[in-house]
Amino acid sequence: MIEVHDLHKAFGEVKAVDGVSFDARDGEITGLLGPNGAGKTTTLRMLYTLMKPDSGQVRVDGIDAAVDPVAVRRRLGVLPDAHGLYKHLTARENIDYFGRLQGMEAALLAERRDALIQALDMADFATRRTEGFSQGQRVKTAIARALVHDPENVLLDEPTNGLDVMATRAMRTFMRKLRDEGRCVLFSSHIMQEVGALCDRIVVIARGRVAADATPDELREKTGEANLEDAFVKIIGSEEGLAA
Repeated sequence: MIEVHDLHKAFGEVKAVDGVSFDARDGEITGLLGPNGAGKTTTLRMLYTLMKPDSGQVRVDGIDAAVDPVAVRRRLGVLPDAHGLYKHLTARENIDYFGRLQGMEAALLAERRDALIQALDMADFATRRTEGFSQGQRVKTAIARALVHDPENVLLDEPTNGLDVMATRAMRTFMRKLRDEGRCVLFSSHIMQEVGALCDRIVVIARGRVAADATPDELREKTGEANLEDAFVKIIGSEEGLAA
């Protein structure tokens, strides 16, 4: 479980995150939704300890990220917006490298790596260097690398960005599998159809603040809109109108 309480982060005069609070629960997919510049990526970076908040608290499975960031990182599997693969290593070698960074024993690492290669349908490119990979192959490798240490909490920043239809469908199936295993899955996306199909709960961020935190059905009911995209537009419009 990931608990976020009153996070603040400013860059000079710009308040990128201005008091964000929400919970992402085990056994659920929580969507982080908002327009460009809303503060989603900054929030995610604070959650996985890449960036320190100016104030506020992040707890992962009860551990305060400010007190023990190393323990928090071990409990997280992260697919950031920049996938950062080592292009001269094969997909298998990229996965193994991150497993060793997590202190995994060789036998367990091999077992987890091979299981992920099978689950993500990577067998035909696992032994190739990642230089020249398609977007789908890069994303799959990055996800396998992020999950090799078997974390209970998974953070995905736009995981289907740039994927073709078949790869997107496979990724959505894999995310549901993670949820059904009881993991906490938190992901950001701009694709409303994806959010509606996957999310048990949606946190809408606008202008660095939480504008809504509800199930998809609750958001539609709250706004009086049958379509989730229309509900999102109404929520964002109301938030920006209040802030003007």
